[in-house]
Amino acid sequence: MTTAYQEHLSVLSHRYEAAMAHFDLDAIVLASGEKSYYFQDDHTHPFHAYSGAQQWLPFTLGAETYVVLKTGEKPTLVWPIRDDFWHAPNPVPSGDWQQNWNIITARKTDKWFANLPKQTAWLGPQAMSFAVACEGLKAYVDFDKAVKTDFEIQAMRQASTRGAAGHIAAKEAFLAGMSELEIHLAFLKASQQTATQEPYPGIVGLNEHAAVLHYEHKSIEKLSDSRTLLIDAGANQHGYASDITRTFTRHDDDFNALINDLDTMEQKLCRSAMSGVAFKDLHQDTLAGVATLLSEHKICSLSVEEQLAKRIPQVFFPHGLGHLLGLQVHDVGGHQADKMDTMSMPDEHAPFLRLTRTLEKNMVITIEPGLYFIPMLLDKMQAEIPNHGCDMTRIQHFMPYGGIRIEDNVVVKNDQPENLTRIAFENAL
Repeated sequence: MTTAYQEHLSVLSHRYEAAMAHFDLDAIVLASGEKSYYFQDDHTHPFHAYSGAQQWLPFTLGAETYVVLKTGEKPTLVWPIRDDFWHAPNPVPSGDWQQNWNIITARKTDKWFANLPKQTAWLGPQAMSFAVACEGLKAYVDFDKAVKTDFEIQAMRQASTRGAAGHIAAKEAFLAGMSELEIHLAFLKASQQTATQEPYPGIVGLNEHAAVLHYEHKSIEKLSDSRTLLIDAGANQHGYASDITRTFTRHDDDFNALINDLDTMEQKLCRSAMSGVAFKDLHQDTLAGVATLLSEHKICSLSVEEQLAKRIPQVFFPHGLGHLLGLQVHDVGGHQADKMDTMSMPDEHAPFLRLTRTLEKNMVITIEPGLYFIPMLLDKMQAEIPNHGCDMTRIQHFMPYGGIRIEDNVVVKNDQPENLTRIAFENAL
């Protein structure tokens, strides 16, 4: 067992023992969840374990797996066994990790929970009848998940390495004239995963599709004039995600200049992700940065101050700057102000901001500014914002390119943040 994993278990044990003491509990059960099925079908949806259970183990958890926690005792892993000739065997993974665990195997009909103490709480889907209700427990433990252990950060480094390899392959496929589907397949092959193993469905948009923030299709048609590729795709390491976006263009033109300037701005924002910084302030800096780009690239003639007053940057950058990252791509607790579930919601100027906390050392976050030419938002701007100052002819010139998003994954530090994504790309080249 690695020292990092042992320390990780120690941190988690301390967090959950504090929760049990706070809520006067004798035990907590973490459930990975059960498989769900498509309507009127025997085919299951892709399964992702509840992050609270997955956090404890150094491998990907399957369904119907349970972690039982009691103060002062080793955690217990309840491992499912099945009499099943339809599917591959599901043995307990071997390894030194077992030294710090009690491991029991159980069939679905076994009452492994029969001897649990009366004050046992449940976290995860499909709560069992033996568990007591514990209002506030989920928020209490979710708040701490934002700060990652060294074991978790190392897993995300590995996920970043695989994700960067996929992006490099995707760029090569784009430059070779491949379709969106072929580009996605190139990404999957290089990142060594299937589509169902991705931490989120990869976004692969050519040309105007790059202006659709969560573009969900993968066209099989090759384009004779593919100008832009926006790919937002990641990989995972036993559940820990990377979440990477890059925008590529084929020509050294004014749209490529816009990409380069947004990339420069994005890297500056990443370097600013230090402990003590309010993420809301970084988002506001991004809006000012987008306004500056609109002015410098002759897209809007208004000053930065006028643009901000009229909310022009939000037309071109409508989403939030980033979010917490970990076992969930949009990790939990982004709007929590404390363990008691006091909420700090985004204001009307940034309604889609997923992270409103002050940054702390070893949080892992995404930084993902964008600049898009979205017809719906541009039409709304023209209808609702008088004297918007935007050059619609120049905007029409850029619209066939779709838009730009650049996203890195950053470990917050007290001084120099660690940019997992840039490091992964550097090591891959």
